[in-house]
Amino acid sequence: MKNILLSTTGASPQVLTETLFALHQSGRTFPEEVYVITTQSSLETLTNGLFRDGHLNALKEEYQLPDFKFDQSHIWLIEDEQGEYIDDAKSIEDQTSMANFITRKVYELTQDENVSIHASLAGGRKTMAFYFGYAMSIFGREQDTLSHVFVDDQYEFVCDFWYPTKAPKWVTGKYGQGDIDLSKATVTLAEIPFVRMRASIEPSLIASLANLSFSQTVGMLNAGHKQQINVVLDTSAKLISTLGIDIKLTAKEMAFYVWLLDKGGNGLLVDRYFEEATEHSISFLAHYCEVATDPRIFNTFNTTPEDFKIGDYTSLKGMERSFLQPVCSTINSKLRKALPIQTADKLEIQSRAVGNDQHYSITLTDSDGLVTLV
Repeated sequence: MKNILLSTTGASPQVLTETLFALHQSGRTFPEEVYVITTQSSLETLTNGLFRDGHLNALKEEYQLPDFKFDQSHIWLIEDEQGEYIDDAKSIEDQTSMANFITRKVYELTQDENVSIHASLAGGRKTMAFYFGYAMSIFGREQDTLSHVFVDDQYEFVCDFWYPTKAPKWVTGKYGQGDIDLSKATVTLAEIPFVRMRASIEPSLIASLANLSFSQTVGMLNAGHKQQINVVLDTSAKLISTLGIDIKLTAKEMAFYVWLLDKGGNGLLVDRYFEEATEHSISFLAHYCEVATDPRIFNTFNTTPEDFKIGDYTSLKGMERSFLQPVCSTINSKLRKALPIQTADKLEIQSRAVGNDQHYSITLTDSDGLVTLV
């Protein structure tokens, strides 16, 4: 069985050499291959420290480590949906890309029964460690392990500390205060027990998870034991929440979704006279006022928040198809990206032709689940 060390790293790539050192010193199974998941912004620090400055090779030589495969091709940079490397994981979009990327890589590695993974989640942002641990819990097998490495407090965040040296070696301490001896450091590798859910998931479902996002995977597993779903529409936070997943909408999208949902089974009929009628504009903007008051939205209907609130509809125009169709499409796209398909089907906006007209509705019913508006 091939043993692989899979590690996440961020601004402190020393966690990799610390983990290798700890594995060797503790007598645990040593990896034959090493892979690292990181971001574009952390790549230079990682490669400079390990390769240019020679800390990885110094560790190998000083402690006569067993040979293992690791070079720059084993460094996996997190990509977004367009295949672009993310620079850092600070935005919501970056966090989503990071979760999806880590989940996919763990899935791919765990597909080979002849591979044993030691997952080290010490490096990177806290959310990176969470997604990594969660992915291991979903896909991990009996032969896989999860660990965290840490060092004495005085050696943490010391840029010149990569592993405890055999001979005394003095360097500048944390925050540039005083000197510390690298040979006196203690590195601890703590194995983390984790729930292995893979055995309780249908093999056919495991295969289908390969093409799902992280949130879809979570939603799929959460939905597996439920006949009905609970949906919370939080207008203040502009969220649709179900199966433990939050789908963020804009104020316009949130108001539109609630407005259309309120129409029930009758839905919205877009006929030849639709754009001439102001009743749809009035009822939609009434819902929008409960969420936000962006003048640009009111300007779309040729009015202002002030005129609308006092009931002055003299200049108000009807809702145009060019407003209606894109908002429906965007909402549905967000639902499909975040939720399992069978759940998204229940929540998304349905569109069907009725002769020469178009009918829009949200078909979520009491039999599908409980809808709560907050």
